[in-house]
Amino acid sequence: MALRSYEHFEAGAGRINLERIHRFADVTDSDPHAIISALSLGSPAFAVRSADNKLATILMVVLQEFDEEVGDAMAELDGRTIINVFTRALKDLAGLAVTRDAHAEAWLEERRRRLVTPGSDDPSADDEGG
Repeated sequence: MALRSYEHFEAGAGRINLERIHRFADVTDSDPHAIISALSLGSPAFAVRSADNKLATILMVVLQEFDEEVGDAMAELDGRTIINVFTRALKDLAGLAVTRDAHAEAWLEERRRRLVTPGSDDPSADDEGG
């Protein structure tokens, strides 16, 4: 992607173009489907949040596989079931995100206390400084 095209796209100039979105995502190693979804959601932050983990692209791949596997039987699914399944799955993902974050914070806090900090009363520091 030419620098001028990149700058033009990033500035939001011009019409939405799927090919350009995919090229931009390739250049920036972001999620093209998250960029497209961010427009529908009205949340540019969604594209940023999904850039590294490729959440929207993963969702599209899984949806494509579902379409291939289920085919015409998909039409037999009712809206309530679809809503319940997706809501439950996304709540589970949200719970994992929060749990992992809390776990990581607890892990760091526990181990950080063992580090020697300037001015601490670490007995081994006296032995070294002599």
